Amino acid sequence: MMWRKSSQKGELSDAKRVLVIQLGGLADFIAALAAAKRIRDFHVGAHITLLTTEATSELASQCPYFDAVMADGKPKEPQAITGLIKRLRAAKYEMIYDLEGSNRTNNYFQGLRPWPPKWSGPIQGASHPYLDGNRAQLNPLDRYAAQLESAGLGVEGAPLVPDLSWVRSVLRDPPRLRPDYFGIHGRFVLLLPRGSDAESNRRWPEEKYLDLAQRIARQGVTPVVLGGPDERAIGAAIAKAEPSAKNIVTRPDLFQCIGLAERASFAVGDDVDLMHAAAAAGAPCLVFLSTLNHPERATPRGHGGVVALTAAVIADLPVEQVDAQLRNCGVYRQAATA
Repeated sequence: MMWRKSSQKGELSDAKRVLVIQLGGLADFIAALAAAKRIRDFHVGAHITLLTTEATSELASQCPYFDAVMADGKPKEPQAITGLIKRLRAAKYEMIYDLEGSNRTNNYFQGLRPWPPKWSGPIQGASHPYLDGNRAQLNPLDRYAAQLESAGLGVEGAPLVPDLSWVRSVLRDPPRLRPDYFGIHGRFVLLLPRGSDAESNRRWPEEKYLDLAQRIARQGVTPVVLGGPDERAIGAAIAKAEPSAKNIVTRPDLFQCIGLAERASFAVGDDVDLMHAAAAAGAPCLVFLSTLNHPERATPRGHGGVVALTAAVIADLPVEQVDAQLRNCGVYRQAATA
């Protein structure tokens, strides 16, 4: 691994107390883990703390990139905010990587003045500022890569790609992470729909998921529906239309979803958090993205590859095109020879 380090940025590798800040939702957090891995590799032997929220703390607490996790990164009350800043000051961090880059984290930086720690982030006055005016237009992974490059953590020929393959080994691959725990045998494709309350330009319709599930089943592959409470209705509808489908909406926890994605033949669906988790777990993915919502910024990435199908209104994407994409990617051919 060849690091590109700028002499103007100073030597950071000897920092022994490092803080990483990421306060977004699951999709943002998964992208940030790619940056966290690079930070971990760079700061060999350092004690690295993550400041995050309760929403991602369970995944973060198992992640090997962090030695400690603080889940109160978005306090609401002024007294709690003041208390958090006091704790950050008392911790005497030698380097802070602000992967959130929001007004909130800017306030944290200002609260640590007049002698803030070394800080990488989009903040004027930081020791390692990342001030690209176009950063909001970038895919988060490209933004993180540019930010780390500006801090001297660029790696020649190594793009940032999220990787959740550590989940199985960290949890020691228990039976609950395996497909047969849910009665899934043989090859399967994950269907990741968005609940019916979403706008039509951001959601592939229920009837098309039903059609696709039937096409997948006819090829000897099991359709498996994942999702949260908002997807209960569509999961039930798919299972009713295609009896061989597995509707496990709301049943698996996040770690089980990752375990399923790691073993899936493919994942197909809307731009939901679980799609980002599936891509990071290594599943080949096909995601539906609206051209009205900046698909270049929203497309997840993973080592298994991600295909984006785009339309102004996602509901207009034909089932035949999706089915053909699965066929072209060898999902059905592999099932026939299994």
